[in-house]
Amino acid sequence: MTGAEEFWIPLVDEPIGSIVEQLQADDPAIAKLVDSPRKLLAFRTFAYIRVGMLLGELLVENDLSDSDGKETWVEELLREPSHRAAVAAEVRKVAEEIAQSEDETMPVGPDDGTRERFREFARRQLG
Repeated sequence: MTGAEEFWIPLVDEPIGSIVEQLQADDPAIAKLVDSPRKLLAFRTFAYIRVGMLLGELLVENDLSDSDGKETWVEELLREPSHRAAVAAEVRKVAEEIAQSEDETMPVGPDDGTRERFREFARRQLG
């Protein structure tokens, strides 16, 4: 990794992270929609949350077979083509929403006034 990607810290462990990553790799249009480090971070954050919520809904709504321990409940759900398509559509929807709403001109961190207030606070606390 180079540049801003070096600062990426995965927000979740398996399996949601790998599901989003695979669906992102399968849909080249997503890369065009989330074409900056800020958009990519927002995309991954919200995609992980929304995929997790969708998988939870699918788990509640569907009876799963008795597991023999060879696959997780997520893998079992995603074997169903309609479930996989629903998850892929949700990931794509997140990317489209991020592409439409992300304002690249907004500052990433705190403004100068906030930084100065923090420095003053720190001086008082540590001084």
